[in-house]
Amino acid sequence: MLIYLEQIGKSFGEKVVLEKVTAAVERGDRIGIVGQNGAGKTTLLRILTGEYADYSGEFNITHGVTLGYLEQNAAPDRSRDVYGEMRSSFAPVLDAMARMQVLERKMAAAPEDPALLEEHAALQSVIDAADGYNMDVNIKKILSGMGFPQDSWEKPVGVLSGGELTRLRLAKLLLEKPDVLILDEPTNHLDFVTMEWLENYLKEYKGAVLVVSHDRYFLDNVCTKIWEVAGCTLTTYKGNFSAYLPQKEAADALRQKQHDADVALAEKLQDYIDRNLVRASTTKMAQSRRKQLEKLEITEAPVDETNKIKLRFEYDVEPWNELVIMKNLSIRLGTRELLAPFSYTVCRGQRLIIAGPNGAGKSTLMQVLDGKRRPSGGMVRLGTGARPSIFVQQQSRAGEGRVIDALWNKYPRMTELEVRSHLAKLGFRGESVFKSCDALSGGELARLRFAEILLERPNLLFLDEPTNHLDIYTRETLTEALAAYTGTLLLVTHDRHLMNSLACPILYLEDGKAVIYPSYDALMGRDAGADRAAEKAPEAPKAGYGKEQRRRRAELRAKIKACEDEMEACGAREVELENEINSPEVYNDPRLLREKSDELEDLRFHQEELFAAWEAAVEAQDQYEQSLGAEAAEG
Repeated sequence: MLIYLEQIGKSFGEKVVLEKVTAAVERGDRIGIVGQNGAGKTTLLRILTGEYADYSGEFNITHGVTLGYLEQNAAPDRSRDVYGEMRSSFAPVLDAMARMQVLERKMAAAPEDPALLEEHAALQSVIDAADGYNMDVNIKKILSGMGFPQDSWEKPVGVLSGGELTRLRLAKLLLEKPDVLILDEPTNHLDFVTMEWLENYLKEYKGAVLVVSHDRYFLDNVCTKIWEVAGCTLTTYKGNFSAYLPQKEAADALRQKQHDADVALAEKLQDYIDRNLVRASTTKMAQSRRKQLEKLEITEAPVDETNKIKLRFEYDVEPWNELVIMKNLSIRLGTRELLAPFSYTVCRGQRLIIAGPNGAGKSTLMQVLDGKRRPSGGMVRLGTGARPSIFVQQQSRAGEGRVIDALWNKYPRMTELEVRSHLAKLGFRGESVFKSCDALSGGELARLRFAEILLERPNLLFLDEPTNHLDIYTRETLTEALAAYTGTLLLVTHDRHLMNSLACPILYLEDGKAVIYPSYDALMGRDAGADRAAEKAPEAPKAGYGKEQRRRRAELRAKIKACEDEMEACGAREVELENEINSPEVYNDPRLLREKSDELEDLRFHQEELFAAWEAAVEAQDQYEQSLGAEAAEG
């Protein structure tokens, strides 16, 4: 065991942030820390790293265990170059090597001197412990993996961008190889190749890894445990994020069931007391029930942290088929070419993701497409009937007053009840609707903008990094809403889970060149032949999908997802029943054992029915897509 937390509590004044937190970190653990924004994840990290010492409970680190923390705002030595900053991690090793050279000269003159031999052996141990003789090999390996090409190793640290500084801090931390790596949003500022390299590196890491992340793709690929921080406490779940969700659902259902049973018992006891306390013959029995009621602890009902907002994008006006037309479009900033002449058409009901490294010009391209910026050459035109809504990466609400005013000023015909009800769908409840827009966090600003977009009812969405600042649960809700949207979508994102969920073409922008890939896997080079398809960069097919076709596709997707969700719930209940059957109180009670066994048999039969329904829905979806493809080919 590397780290042990027992009954940890932390408050800020009267506000309790963490209470009765108990957990352990073992060597080899890959732990993802998840929770809503403000749940206490950062507070937990600051306790682990020693920044907070005023907490209750016990916090122990095994003697000799080293911790490494990715500090977002740590300032490296700006006088060094990139390679020199990495070598600074080996300062004790470099000192030991320099001292050994001095000793070896002395030992040549006095080879039998025991003091010299002893000091030489101690220095050798320092070098071996840090793998010092492979220092330069490891530095080059990690720098290359973290996206620093060899021609950048002599670049002064002082001229690095914010993203490059984050990557350099992470690279230096990986080089130091602490026993426990503590990472806070490590995938920020990383491109796809670097994210994939980091995931593979962390999976093979010999120590333990604790990571706070809202990146589901990363959590699924790396983590073997999930720590959920919610309700001022911490709950441990086995498996990655996808495995955590059905476990949480099953645990919440069990907790709700116990809560309901406790409440029912309390009502029953209170009813008996009310009816019998005043009667002389039953007073003692009523007093006994009262004592039992006073001792009864009602299990707290679970609070659903995963689905606190409701999103459903809808529109009224059906637009023209060719909706976003780019012809020989080019973009320049000064002497720099962001986009060489490029032609492409996005048709009604289609989706297009714009991706690429930081600084490639993705947001600039989006501004040209949505009409905020003029192109340098060529043209962009929106089709007849287009009703666009725009989500920008950096939301600003300066001077707009309160949250409720931001909506009410745009839609004055709505009643206060209607405005507040609508805002509640986006997580603004109670007094939060009167909060000043100037005081909103990045996530709150994003949710407020989505509240407006829902009322705008657009048939064309331009979204620039919409998942930034959102917690992982809100990201999940947004991903589901965009997947179900039957309108047209153009989206800039680094969110790989969102990319895979939308399953649409990706326009990859780099060094002024735009290349179309059919999927994320093709972009990452996993799909044989994808490079050939990408280089051709074909225009989107001219035949878009009609409203009836899109409705049918959405209906089939919804049916498949409903089957998958119910199968997950059945699987969780199956595990729960098997545990109950193996418990002494059940297998020692023949009647109860028979009831549980019958329920398990019925559940497995229902799972078979669900699987058959899922297979039929998937087959129907495949056949429908093939028929659409055939119709498009004939047209």
